[in-house]
Amino acid sequence: PYLHVIIGEIERRGLPAELALLPHVESRYNPAATSPKAAAGMWQFIPSTGRIMGLRQDSWQDDRRDVLASTRAAMDYLQQLNRRFGGDWELAMAAYNCGPGRVESAQVANRLRGRPTDFWSLDLPGETENYVPQILAAARLVAEPAKYGMRLPAIPSAPQLELVRTQGSVDLARVAQASGVSVAELRRLNPGLKQGRTAPYGPGRMLVPAGRGKQ
Repeated sequence: PYLHVIIGEIERRGLPAELALLPHVESRYNPAATSPKAAAGMWQFIPSTGRIMGLRQDSWQDDRRDVLASTRAAMDYLQQLNRRFGGDWELAMAAYNCGPGRVESAQVANRLRGRPTDFWSLDLPGETENYVPQILAAARLVAEPAKYGMRLPAIPSAPQLELVRTQGSVDLARVAQASGVSVAELRRLNPGLKQGRTAPYGPGRMLVPAGRGKQ
């Protein structure tokens, strides 16, 4: 249900569509995912990078798990990395995985040896060396599934989710009552809400299945 949100943000910015497959490799599009290194959400932000990119993390909410907030932050971060590496998306994706400093160190080492500094020529952590090819391979499979003996299910191009804004703190149980959507489904769509309700500070928001927002 999150793919339409991701594609929309990518198209709005004019970025490569392949970036929509990055969270497939990161988390299988699971906003509730947590890694052993405390990376969280669909885009797997570690706490420090999440804070740098403006994602709130407190006792009420973790925006790293918020589908809208984390997608926008991930696109901001990827654009920053792309500029940092001279418009090279393969290097930007590698830096997203292992950190820009690690990629730049590998480039310096290659320059000292008179070697190329593109992604494929760098000595990077094994996870990163596999990470970029996984994204590119997934993009190839999605583009030509029949060529590789695959049948992919059709994904609706219409929005699957709807954003509801709240003025104060609203409990998911009350939203479930009003909308007819189960509390379990609301929790699944809004894993960033840590207390089962929107935070008491400022306006809140939550995702519901498309067509249920008015209720």
